[in-house]
Amino acid sequence: MSVAISPLAPKKQPKMPALDGVRIATAQAGVKYKGRTDVLAMVFDEGTTAAGVFTRSKCPSAPVEFCRNNLAGGAARILVVNSGNANAFTGRKGRETTTKVGEAASKAVGASVGEVFMASTGVIGEPLPAERITASLDGMVKAARPEGWLEAAQAIMTTDTYPKVATAMVKLGEVDVTINGIAKGAGMIAPDMATMLSFVVTDAPIAAPVLQELLSKGTGKTFNAVTVDSDTSTSDTLMMFATGAAARRGAPVIEDARDARLSGLRRALNRVLKNLALQVVRDGEGARKQVEITVTGAKSARSAKKIALSIANSPLVKTAVAGEDANWGRVVMAVGKAGEPADRDLISIWFGDIRVAHEGERDAAYSEEAASAYMKRDEIVLRVDLGIGRGKATVWTCDLTKEYVAINGDYRS
Repeated sequence: MSVAISPLAPKKQPKMPALDGVRIATAQAGVKYKGRTDVLAMVFDEGTTAAGVFTRSKCPSAPVEFCRNNLAGGAARILVVNSGNANAFTGRKGRETTTKVGEAASKAVGASVGEVFMASTGVIGEPLPAERITASLDGMVKAARPEGWLEAAQAIMTTDTYPKVATAMVKLGEVDVTINGIAKGAGMIAPDMATMLSFVVTDAPIAAPVLQELLSKGTGKTFNAVTVDSDTSTSDTLMMFATGAAARRGAPVIEDARDARLSGLRRALNRVLKNLALQVVRDGEGARKQVEITVTGAKSARSAKKIALSIANSPLVKTAVAGEDANWGRVVMAVGKAGEPADRDLISIWFGDIRVAHEGERDAAYSEEAASAYMKRDEIVLRVDLGIGRGKATVWTCDLTKEYVAINGDYRS
């Protein structure tokens, strides 16, 4: 089924710079799709460190388990990603596939299997034909080049309507280092680590434990704060690689997460993660509106986030937004069902700057006309103040449209 590009897609993509220490190749392997690339390989220089955050699903895919096992080594030489087939719920066959791909990839780059990482995305429950990937790997490694970030993002798309890329440059010591990232995701998106697939690479020299700390902390207000449909994928994978190539230009090697020189890089990484996470929301299947939900005045930040997600994941709230209806009653419902401390008579609600409810009832100055006009925007900001504490959290979601049902009712065929 051909899907139009999301109306919330970026007007233009950033120019993605080449990054020292990594080369990229894509191929048409015919895993599921015809006439498009569906396999990505990132080839890393020796000395590249790796970090990862994965799905908390109790039904993880075979590639997720493969990556978890290899992450303990903290070193990477190649990443292999395919689209069209998730290699999830495939039992022994799934593990055999990751073994075959892992062995072929390690031979192609002359590394150990422990330095191979992989991810798969697409249909769940269908065996993944390993030979369609392994047959391409030698050629891909030979053809890999420093450019090609946009092509990499295109190769891992499933129901995405546009490729998702982001980049940042920041000083580490006195040296410029680069952070490049790609992501895929449009449906089966809910925050329970890092929703979807995303791969971030920097040329900064960072030890694996430090890289892991940066990545794990960076997910809280980025990938773990977005939701499209409340469904956590079996394949969620967020990985970061540090090639260390900037050390040759004088960048300091960072071996302690408390190193003050990391502060700028940490902020830049979090900007890249947030950029990619919001692109996933803006490409939510059938999405026409981005919704930012902030809860203030909660008992704690954790409580605020739980309430914000209750609102963001409510089909009734999301369909009201799709219908451009400022139905604050549905917001009240979602606050009440979250199971967190709240006092009905202290709650205030805003759509943009329009306060629609105050102290547990409709605002006396509420204007239906003004609220309806605001709801026609493609970016909606919704705020709820509970009035009982200082806890605050922000999450992002999208509306729920007929197209979401059409896309998912037709996904396997």
